[in-house]
Amino acid sequence: MEWKVGRVSDLPLLALRTGIAMAVARVSHTPAAAKLIETLRAANGDLLFHQSGGCCDGSAPMCYPLGEFKIGQRDVYLGEIAGCPIYISGPQFQYWQHTHLIIDAVPGRGAGFSLEAPEGMRFLTRSRVFTEAELDELERAGLPPRGPEAMAAVSLQTGHPHP
Repeated sequence: MEWKVGRVSDLPLLALRTGIAMAVARVSHTPAAAKLIETLRAANGDLLFHQSGGCCDGSAPMCYPLGEFKIGQRDVYLGEIAGCPIYISGPQFQYWQHTHLIIDAVPGRGAGFSLEAPEGMRFLTRSRVFTEAELDELERAGLPPRGPEAMAAVSLQTGHPHP
């Protein structure tokens, strides 16, 4: 299987999220990430991503089967990538709240606890600073939802059955 590494320049600056009270996406993904997610979903079913501050695997985005990672009260819901919910730890959100996160997939050894480890690929977070206009919009929208209740609320609004 041949993988093409995505380019950040291919991504739109703004994206509309239906059902959620923000017009500026906090997270997106590259075509390479979408392809890897598709492969992992075919083998594992629905997926969830979590961007942590890390200890063992640093701050790599971690991919889990949906329902296999416990979302904590401080975890922040960022949105969805390729139909998968993505959260970030509260402390990491404080550092990265001014940036748009871009989940990419590149050749290499994946994180030990993440599903892509045996695929010869790894997820990687890239970022760019939000524009002033985007920051204004995000401020008007308020803070994103937190904790496991956020997943239930998002499930009701989007129709995706998150546990």
